[in-house]
Amino acid sequence: MEVNERQVALSVLENLREDLTYARLNNGSRILDIADFRQYIYEQMARIRTNAHVTAALYGNQDGHGQDISKSNGHNGRVHP
Repeated sequence: MEVNERQVALSVLENLREDLTYARLNNGSRILDIADFRQYIYEQMARIRTNAHVTAALYGNQDGHGQDISKSNGHNGRVHP
């Protein structure tokens, strides 16, 4: 494992430790055992994936330029006769 990977892993674990103090599952219950912890991790992963898909859809991920959201309806800002 490289130094950067170790730093990222430590950062993730430290943040997770802090989050677990106040963490709640989507159903509102607290994390009480390993099964709850596993569910919490799955819910967080799903939330991250959803955010990534939304971001990619809004801004694109092909060429780094993204999509101009203001022109997403095909209108180019000019008056059409």
